[in-house]
Formats: sequence, structure tokens, C-alpha cells
Amino acid sequence: MPTTDPRWSPPQQLTPLDRLFLPLLKDERDLIFVRVSALISAVLFPIVTVVFLLEPFQVALVAVPYIGFTFLMFGGRYGLMLHATGHRPIFKREYRWMQHYIPFVLGPLLGHTPTSFEAHHMMMHHVENNMLGDQSTTLPYRRDHFPHFLHYWFRFFALSYLHIGRYLWLRGKLKTFARLMGGELVWLAMVTVAWQLNWAATTLVFIVPMLMMRWLMMAGNWAQHAFIDFQDPDSGWHNSTCLTNTRYNHKCYNDGYHIVHHLKPALHWSEMAQWYDDRHDEFRERDALVFDGIADNQMIWFLLMFKRYDKLANHVVNLRERSHEELVEMLKERVRTQQGPIPALLRWESREHMVANSRANVAA
Repeated sequence: MPTTDPRWSPPQQLTPLDRLFLPLLKDERDLIFVRVSALISAVLFPIVTVVFLLEPFQVALVAVPYIGFTFLMFGGRYGLMLHATGHRPIFKREYRWMQHYIPFVLGPLLGHTPTSFEAHHMMMHHVENNMLGDQSTTLPYRRDHFPHFLHYWFRFFALSYLHIGRYLWLRGKLKTFARLMGGELVWLAMVTVAWQLNWAATTLVFIVPMLMMRWLMMAGNWAQHAFIDFQDPDSGWHNSTCLTNTRYNHKCYNDGYHIVHHLKPALHWSEMAQWYDDRHDEFRERDALVFDGIADNQMIWFLLMFKRYDKLANHVVNLRERSHEELVEMLKERVRTQQGPIPALLRWESREHMVANSRANVAA
């Protein structure tokens, strides 16, 4: 039975904004990102302006409503827009400079620094595919063990610039390294200037969202790469999951189809559900892991931390007709198998480590 997750359909009526931007886009299906960007701008810019006019005690009073509204309304939609437009730039070559609006202007309001996502996700994570060369790999950890997650999160949060910067430098990706450092300096300069204007508003608008987003991003990556079949950990079929028939896919551009994304990183988000529907037999043959009707990856992370394998098993699409008990045992085995030592917080990657942890060597 086909999934209910979103496909693209032409808009019945174009707005003035649509007509203005459509000639600039490479693909008319990406009008949704113009609309979302315009909505975020129209809503958050006035609110942020008001927040910066408040006294510190007034900022404290509006802090919880502001964060709750911003993240519930726009957190997921923005983060996955950044993801989708990073993999598939939406503007024609002559208008490519307009692409910077999403990471540089909107990003800081939603907890993202301008160039860190590109460096981490596209230039490192997809290249290394969650293998040991990936500075955010989940392989060495037991993925249902909260202390292991804390180590994973802290290494990323506090030391990611050392590790990712070293990764880019050793592999000769010097332009990406320069963009990463330049983007972080731009963010730091902006926050420094804003702090002089209103320290309380700066904390609420820029710093708290950044702290929250980096927790949520690492919890999401942890969940996406928690259920690894160690017979073939270098395959998207066996180191990722799909989430089908969930509101999350409608709000966040089919981000639940992470197996599909790792197999076909440039596939347009609107084609992912159909790609999955067309390959049910292959998903069955590969014994790929699909969860149906579960809320999102944050919910999977939560269930893992509380070891609710019964609840997780209830949502598995039972492609191999396992019993409930067999599903639970399969999930536990995939989560609790580890490969490689847990990396030391301050371990400095050497050229020898780079060679030893390359995908080809580890797979062999």
C-alpha cells in the first residue's frame, strides 16, 4: 500500500512572491523553500526586533514562550530546509548568491552557525557514511546508553571545530576549512556586537537556540544511525532507517527517509516517498529497517534512552515477518553492537588514523 507521505503537486495558484522568484529557481518544486524563508522572515524579524527593545527582566519573562514558539513553529522546517537546499542548491547559477540568505541570515535565528552544516554534513558525514572516519560516527557507542550519548554530544559540542577542522585539513579540503572558520567568525562577530546592544536578548535569540539545536541535531543523527547491521555497516541500507506515514515528513520535507537519502543524496525530497514505494521488494530483500507511524527521530532517541524496545518494535514494518520477540531482539542486537574504541575527547587525528579509518580499509 503506498505511503501517505508528501509528493509534489503544482500549486493551483501562484502568489506574487511565487511569480517573483520562479524565474530565478532551477526547479519549480523548490518554491516551498522561498515560501518558508519568507514566512520565517516575516514572523521572526519583527519579534526579534521587539525582544531587543526589552529590558533584561522582560526578556526573561518572554524567554520560554519565545523559544517554544520559535522551535515548534520553525525549528524543524528551517533545519531540514537548510539540509535540502544544501544538497540541491535552488537558485540558477547567476542568482546563486541568493542561496546565502538561508544559512547566513535565517540560520542564526534558528540556532545554526552559517557554514558549520555544510562542513559537517556534506563534506564529512556523507563522504564517510558513519564509518570510523566520520567525526560523528555512532559505531563505537552503545546507542541505548545515555552516558555514551553524553560523551558523543559533548565531543561534538565542545570540540567539533578541532576534530572537523582537522578532518578537512588532513584531506586537503582547504576551501571548506576556510569557509567553516570564516562562517564561525562572522557568527561570533555578530553575537559580540549584539551582546553590546542587549546581552539578555542576544542570549535568548542567538545563544540558547544554538545550544538547543546542537543537542537536537546530535540526538537526531544518533537515532538515524542507531540500528546498524554490522554485516554491512558501510551501506545506507544497513546503517540508516526510514520513517514512513508520519506528520514529520509533511512538515520537514520527507526527512524520515534517511535510507533513501544516504543511497541517493541528491534525490529531490518530493521523490523520496515514491522511490521507497517503488522498491518494497528490495527493502525486504535487504532487510532494511523501516518504522511506520512513529513521530520523528527525536522520539526514537527518547525510546532508545529508556530502552523501550517493545514500543519501537510495534512501529517496525515487519518486512521479514518476524515475531514481536524476534523484532525486539533484532533491534537490541543492532543497537548494542559496537565497532572500534570510543574516541577520546581530545584525540588529535593523525595521518595514520586517517588512512586506518578510511572507508575502504574499515570495510575490508
